[in-house]
Amino acid sequence: MPAMPCDSQPSRRYVLQILAGGACLAGGVAPAAAGEQRIGPLIVEAQKLPAISQRVDFIATALKGTRYRGYTLIGGPRRAEKFVARDDAFDCVTYCETVLAAAMARDPAQFEANLRTIRYHNGVVDWRERNHYFFEWGQHNVENKTCRWVAMDGAIDIQKTVTAERGLGRRKFPMTVIPRETLLANKSQLAAGDIVGFVTQRTNLDYFHVGFVAYGGKGELLLRHASQTRRRVLDERLDRFMTKYRVRYVTLLRPQEPVSDKKAG
Repeated sequence: MPAMPCDSQPSRRYVLQILAGGACLAGGVAPAAAGEQRIGPLIVEAQKLPAISQRVDFIATALKGTRYRGYTLIGGPRRAEKFVARDDAFDCVTYCETVLAAAMARDPAQFEANLRTIRYHNGVVDWRERNHYFFEWGQHNVENKTCRWVAMDGAIDIQKTVTAERGLGRRKFPMTVIPRETLLANKSQLAAGDIVGFVTQRTNLDYFHVGFVAYGGKGELLLRHASQTRRRVLDERLDRFMTKYRVRYVTLLRPQEPVSDKKAG
């Protein structure tokens, strides 16, 4: 992914890291030094929850406090792509990918296959197949039925021309986006575990940050995310985040139950 400037003011230094590269745990699961030591136990524990929205919320909560780290993915236009799975550090996108892959898994053995499917177009581990731009991340994960777009009355159509990832050339994305005021006026349409993408005002990029919708103890609407500025996974008020970063538009993706589970039901 081009380096998404996860929750910092957009700058040339951080080019949408979504694509180029890259606590307080439930159930007594200890922090991992590296790799994916926490994910297996969390997948097993999450099986007690019947809905994927509940599993996403549970696993995302369990990983709060994990440190922020960018550029954890390995590969480039002239460098072989290597599949990376780790739960000791995240950027905003790898956090969402890891949580979603774990929530979809019915046992720990499924986790890595799920992560490949989410991160790479058709699950092919190759730099050019990586979902570098979050718009394409969303498109491809809707096509493979991992997620669906959440529509709202009041959404508008815009077009973005992106060039941030030089190795991919120029791409045009026709996007249906939700204005900030429309999102906040329709809170009842949101669900815990929805993936919210924050559209950047930069001309050569599509998004600057992503995270999960969550709810506080008093029902307040939260953003659960890997924060670059605060260097860890945490919760903060969604409305305050959007005001701070002058967010105009967002998009919403809702995780879907794995197809095999639907057939089994």
